[in-house]
Amino acid sequence: MASITTMLPDDCLLLRDGNQVTILASDIVPGDILHIRSGNKLPADVRFIEISSDAKFDRSILTGESLPLQGTINSTDENYLETKCIGLQGTHCISGSGIGIVVSTGDSTVFGKIAKMTNAPKTGLTPLEREIFNFVIVICSIMFLMILIVVIVWTAYLRKTHPDWINVPTLIVDCVSVAIAFIPEGLPIALTASLTITANLMRKNKILCKSLKTVETLGSVSVICSDKTGTLTKNRMYITECSIGMQNMDPQCTRDEMIHRRSQGESFSAADQLRAIAGLCNSGEFDAATNHLPLHERKINGDATDQAILRFSESLGPVSELRQLWKKTFELAFNSKNKYMIKTFEMAEERAPEIALPSAEAASFRSTDMLLMIKGAPDVLIGRCTKYITVEGEAKVFDDTTLAQIEEIKNHWSSQGKRVILLARKTICKEQMRELTTSAKFESEIMHHARSGLIFVGIVGIVDPPRDEIPSVVSTLRRAGIRIFMVTGDFALTAQAIAAECGIITNPPHMVKGISALPRDDTFSVSESDPEKNTLDVSSEIKTSIVISGPEMATLNENQWEQLCRYDEIVFARTTPEQKLRIVREFQGRDEIVGMTGDGVNDAPSLKAADIGIALGSGSDIAIEAADMVLLESFSAVVEAVQYGRVVFDNLKKTISYLLPAGSFSEFWPVMTNVIFGLPQVLSSFLMIIICCFTDCAAATVLAYETPEADVLLRKPRKPKTDRLVNWQLMFQAYGFIGVIETLTSFAMSYWYLQRSGIPFSDLWFRYGQLPDSIDAAYAAQKLNEASSIYFVNLVVMQWFAILALRTRRLSIFQHPLAFNKQTQNLYIFPAIAFALCMAIFWLYIPQLQDILGTSMVPAEHFFLPAAFGVGLLLADEARKWGVRTWPNSWITKCAW
Repeated sequence: MASITTMLPDDCLLLRDGNQVTILASDIVPGDILHIRSGNKLPADVRFIEISSDAKFDRSILTGESLPLQGTINSTDENYLETKCIGLQGTHCISGSGIGIVVSTGDSTVFGKIAKMTNAPKTGLTPLEREIFNFVIVICSIMFLMILIVVIVWTAYLRKTHPDWINVPTLIVDCVSVAIAFIPEGLPIALTASLTITANLMRKNKILCKSLKTVETLGSVSVICSDKTGTLTKNRMYITECSIGMQNMDPQCTRDEMIHRRSQGESFSAADQLRAIAGLCNSGEFDAATNHLPLHERKINGDATDQAILRFSESLGPVSELRQLWKKTFELAFNSKNKYMIKTFEMAEERAPEIALPSAEAASFRSTDMLLMIKGAPDVLIGRCTKYITVEGEAKVFDDTTLAQIEEIKNHWSSQGKRVILLARKTICKEQMRELTTSAKFESEIMHHARSGLIFVGIVGIVDPPRDEIPSVVSTLRRAGIRIFMVTGDFALTAQAIAAECGIITNPPHMVKGISALPRDDTFSVSESDPEKNTLDVSSEIKTSIVISGPEMATLNENQWEQLCRYDEIVFARTTPEQKLRIVREFQGRDEIVGMTGDGVNDAPSLKAADIGIALGSGSDIAIEAADMVLLESFSAVVEAVQYGRVVFDNLKKTISYLLPAGSFSEFWPVMTNVIFGLPQVLSSFLMIIICCFTDCAAATVLAYETPEADVLLRKPRKPKTDRLVNWQLMFQAYGFIGVIETLTSFAMSYWYLQRSGIPFSDLWFRYGQLPDSIDAAYAAQKLNEASSIYFVNLVVMQWFAILALRTRRLSIFQHPLAFNKQTQNLYIFPAIAFALCMAIFWLYIPQLQDILGTSMVPAEHFFLPAAFGVGLLLADEARKWGVRTWPNSWITKCAW
């Protein structure tokens, strides 16, 4: 929200009680009279009541339109966002002055509504947060159950039979020890470190994760809604075809046609007129610093469409020549409402008409006349044209046949993914003009003249080619089970064609459905024998495709949305920001994990609402602020992001399965045997903490560097409701397999050492602290400290082999080697093992710590015997993996984690 607040002014000038006062923008209320001057940012939505003729407002922050909009007193449009008598909060007055009445403030303004939607916190938990929460619930439930058993045993048995063994304070200590033993305290440390490591790895691949908890979310994404322009396409447009006088030709043929006619001494042709309009009715400007470069390399300042048309005009002749001959008198910038651009010109030199008009019109064009040029969407402008220009450059009256031909060309080009732009002109005599160019009403008069009497000069087809890597990216995401949809403001035909080029639509055009394929009544219960009504069979291997426009989307009911969301390939065309938000919520309501890409201010609400908002590094600050992840270079990085998201989930499973055996199961049983069987607690609570937070934590963290066993992009996305981070198979692996082995061997080593030290197991079993008189209590306490340290060392050493076993879930250690293979190696495990050994020596072998913590040195053989047990554990797990690979449908595989 910092990006949004910086776009609003701090104070403003108001008229209150007959006096001009400066107050804080936050103190404005509806009804205030606001004084506006050049350079001011509007602090609220205002209705102009007095405005200078040169007042203009920059609305680019809201609309993306680069040219300023003139302010007027009279309403020019019923649409609140389009009318010029309203000044919108956050927009900039770049010239002129005025007075307005405040009509909306704060969240009621257009800007405020966007900010409110963007600032709304995401409800619910991320997939990873839900998994961790579920795991905590399971662990805590088991922990409380074990504590309850301890309390019941003490109440029903120990308190009566062995009252001196455990008193109330000791019972409390034992309950706390059960909690310490059962909860893996190192998990938050290892989890945070793992996510941080993965986020740093992603950053090296030009992927910026703004929140650690979203690192894994992209691995669960099942739907990605992607913008088209600049995301899937290069946003570098160029003209491939033009149609003049119903003849289609490419730019080179157009140039050849001009040269040929001039060489034959023929009069001014239609190609010359097309060149003039393309160069003059254009907001693009060549960067003077690149004028020495070839035309296709020269930099042009302006939007992508203007760049393509200006480059086309330059290829036919110097644009600078045109602009020297004509003087611009008025300009109406292209906007999403009008869908056209207008410029008017006066002669700057006498020979100007010869460059832009056929000889007959040029001869009658006077210096006081005005030339109106217009370019825009054909469906908007074609109805305003009454004549068209033939190839020879002569004007003829439009007839139905010609209109049908133009419509056919337009639809054909649109179906090829081309953006079609119509170029036309009109000569306005001085006698027809009632207003001066400096008048505030001049724009209205020009708009009136542009409504009829235009001369159709030609249409051009513009291509914005997909990025080279996009088809492979879409194909990869498809193989990964992710549905990728296009969400764009383009027309349906153009969007469908681009989607086909990108691989988003794979079916031929006749198999792509429309809104008619979505009946309003419920058809899911229809018999499968009826092929007409059973329109969507989700079990079919054939991809189902559909194209829906924004206006059509507004008419969909709940049943139609249910059908739409089951399609494999969807193109949403002519969408608004509100509809993008609707798309996200509809898919989320059907248990999909949705990723949304966007780069504009109006995309911020949908980016915020998506499970993971993805912004491009070239996008607006607000979009980047609202997003969870930023692709710093190109959309292709999303493949790496999905891969890392899936790998981090796999590695978190490995981390948890590594922490639970020693950090939970093997720590728990010394406490339970102490309470139930009357044995001394053979592992101290302090050493339990050391295992969780020191010796195990480093090794658990470096598991984040593990590479996947197989291509994670060949499996379907994880379903959060069924594919759990911690399931019964993982619990069985951690507790029933590795945990049991480590616990039994640790008990065996500790009690074997006591046996050799003169304290047999039979003197401890069910004795509840009552040692024989032959055993000195101080000697027994010393040996029990040593046995506790042996139990500790046994766990530490066996965990070294456990991490080797847990690196893979299916593959053998020989198929996925730890070293000497760059594709599979994880050399960080070696320093992690060394760190665990150093920690064990530090806490056990420093005399000062021994006295304070009750630890002791451990005989050398108790470092080597656990290593032998560890090798046995590793071989046992290798046998389990071999069984899983050999019998993929057996009970062994069903029990595999």
